[in-house]
Amino acid sequence: MTTATTRHSDRRISPVFLGILAVTAVTGWATWTGFAAQPGVAVFLFVTAAWIVSLCLHEYAHARTALHSGDISVGAKGYLTLNPMKYTHALLSIVLPVLFVIMGGIGLPGGAVFIERGRIRGRWRHSLISAAGPLTNVLFAVVCTAPFWLDALDGVPADFRFALAFLALLQVTAAILNFLPVPGLDGYGVIEPWLSYSVRRQVEPFAPFGLLFVFALLWVPAVNGVFFDAVDGLLGALGIHEFDTYCGYELFRFWRGENGICAVAG
Repeated sequence: MTTATTRHSDRRISPVFLGILAVTAVTGWATWTGFAAQPGVAVFLFVTAAWIVSLCLHEYAHARTALHSGDISVGAKGYLTLNPMKYTHALLSIVLPVLFVIMGGIGLPGGAVFIERGRIRGRWRHSLISAAGPLTNVLFAVVCTAPFWLDALDGVPADFRFALAFLALLQVTAAILNFLPVPGLDGYGVIEPWLSYSVRRQVEPFAPFGLLFVFALLWVPAVNGVFFDAVDGLLGALGIHEFDTYCGYELFRFWRGENGICAVAG
């Protein structure tokens, strides 16, 4: 019933998103076939484009769930078109998450869509809207790791395997970090409807700094080590070895030219 109140143009997939999908497909093919003269460039473009696709799907999931929960304003805001330029702010939603990947191989969440919460009734709906985004990262991680835990890697080129492993790491880190109950992140949004009004008022001023707080913590060596040990353990259980993610990250940072061991392994 709610989708009937949105215009068809509000739900038409953006050419920008289709272009990013095309880049993902072409660079994925180049990574698979070894077409590129510099494999690292193809891996960088493939992983970056696929990461942006996942960011778009993350924000789209928030918006689509909000639409079916009663907030029909998301259509007019362009959130249903999958256009990354419509999600709050291009810097927060796209540029910073990509920079986080380049700087530390961490899939940190970006910006968020603005949901008119007053249109939505029921605490479960509010929680589901917040959970929809990171659940998309979980689904993306399942797809990326499937060839590993299904033992279906026969014939898969090494560079593509490394790129897929690194992309899986980004999705797993994004899902874990998004589900943290930190103000400003989706995990807090899941539990917020169940907190008392006084608690919500006390926490509200800290919401804009939640992402920066998490990012700062991850630069603490002890915290970073514990976090990535947990991520590596989870990926290991899904059949992805640390060597695969390491080589994927080194190929991704092609400008460093430090992928000799990975090239020999490939």
